[in-house]
Amino acid sequence: MRRLPVWLRRRIFRIGHFVLRPYWLVVRPRVRGVKCVICRGGEVLLVRHTYGQRRYWELPGGAVKRWEEPPEAARRETAEELGVDIAQWTSLGSLPARLYRRRDTLFCFGARVDDIDLHIDAGEIAEARWFPRDRLPSPLGRHVRRIVALVG
Repeated sequence: MRRLPVWLRRRIFRIGHFVLRPYWLVVRPRVRGVKCVICRGGEVLLVRHTYGQRRYWELPGGAVKRWEEPPEAARRETAEELGVDIAQWTSLGSLPARLYRRRDTLFCFGARVDDIDLHIDAGEIAEARWFPRDRLPSPLGRHVRRIVALVG
């Protein structure tokens, strides 16, 4: 999909999200996802997506595929969204979440990095920035503060 122009990929993500929302409302599926807390010194990396709640700052992450284990999904999602390969993740636990009426289980992972070069997938990610952990931006996604607090 990366071969498609960025504007078209963004449109596909937005349409897909728009189409799935009524499905989630009616079916209320159980979904497994990952949230990734990437820390650099006293900072944490947050992203704004090109679909869904686009104004909100979120942690990188996404869905766990049927054949994947959550740590593999964390590695895949950060590679896809940010262009970085983080092999060592620390499990921060999991939490139940309700987003768009889905019944989500979010598996949370943390990683510390010294310095990484981000290669953002502009079709999916509008912006990625480092923020001091004690001065997170607004507006934040629903579970960001709670998940960031899990990092020691």
